[in-house]
Amino acid sequence: MLSLIKFPRVFTINQVPKVFHEDSIISGYRHPRSSATDCILSLFQRTNETLNIWTHFLPTWYFLWKLVTVVLMQAAWQDSFTWPLVVFLTSCCVYPLASSCAHTFSSMSTRARHICFFFDYGALSFYSLGSAIVYSAYVFPDKWVDTSFHRWYIPVAVVNTIISTILACYSRLGFPFLHYNQDVVKRLPECQSPKFSKVLRAVAFIYPYMFDNIPLFYRVFLCTGEGCTDNDTTVLHYQHITMSFLTGFLFASHLPERLAPGSFDFIGHSHQLFHMCAILATHLQMQAVERDMATRRPWFSANSVPVTFAGSVGPALLCVALNLIIILLFSLPLLSAPACQEGKGGSKSKKASNKSCHCH
Repeated sequence: MLSLIKFPRVFTINQVPKVFHEDSIISGYRHPRSSATDCILSLFQRTNETLNIWTHFLPTWYFLWKLVTVVLMQAAWQDSFTWPLVVFLTSCCVYPLASSCAHTFSSMSTRARHICFFFDYGALSFYSLGSAIVYSAYVFPDKWVDTSFHRWYIPVAVVNTIISTILACYSRLGFPFLHYNQDVVKRLPECQSPKFSKVLRAVAFIYPYMFDNIPLFYRVFLCTGEGCTDNDTTVLHYQHITMSFLTGFLFASHLPERLAPGSFDFIGHSHQLFHMCAILATHLQMQAVERDMATRRPWFSANSVPVTFAGSVGPALLCVALNLIIILLFSLPLLSAPACQEGKGGSKSKKASNKSCHCH
């Protein structure tokens, strides 16, 4: 059947605008003004985005199955102790789905690319909060439970997720209405300082990750003696932490494609490896959290306050609402700006590369 379909043409790096360029990826670019149909067809085409899409789209269904299992088998809505796990698993479904959609439809236009990844960043920050909520409920070391840090942990995590989304969106274009609108074509900071933009985006997600994991790092690396919650879950936590740091390394290093530009355009470049390591890290995290939940439930029931809506589902809903507002504010100038008139032909696409960042 696929042999009967006429797939869209793919281009080299010199034939697409600079905003679509990926470090050390030379070929396999889709048309910068692809239709929605072209984007969907590209799922079954050899492009430099194909595996980026599938490495997050397929795991979404696995995490969705886990979520449905918890909701149906554990009677989640009747048992408040499972609410943090439901929030966490929901965030595990949202972030890979948002990522796969962003990679699928980001070639429709320059403005679509920015907006797609705004949603991607919001989903990642929501996952960060989901991790904090589930850690607060099941992972905190015994001696830290019901301390001042524990009580302020979720509110600070909510603030961190909002800061994370703002910084990540800012790293693409700057602030809406201040750095870009329909009258201003100068873009900050991505076009003027792409390396700074990359660093800022990395910081936007590394910082909340490091904060969320403070209780876990203390528990598995520093805590000694009574109240340190040393159980058989520790090995899973070690594995999750290791895979998380490998994920961050791949995102920041652009290896292996930096060693041989053009050799890993379709298979094996860092973003594909980054996606796979992120999913594996999330899977290990999920296993560790579920085991902690089952093992430590009697202790939490006897020594900690019950899980409440305000400490689990409430912050998650607040995060979703605030992130959607942030994404809307960053997207409005792009939505109201006139579309860039980019040609459909290959020669026109090549000319478009000179426009770098001044098309919405």
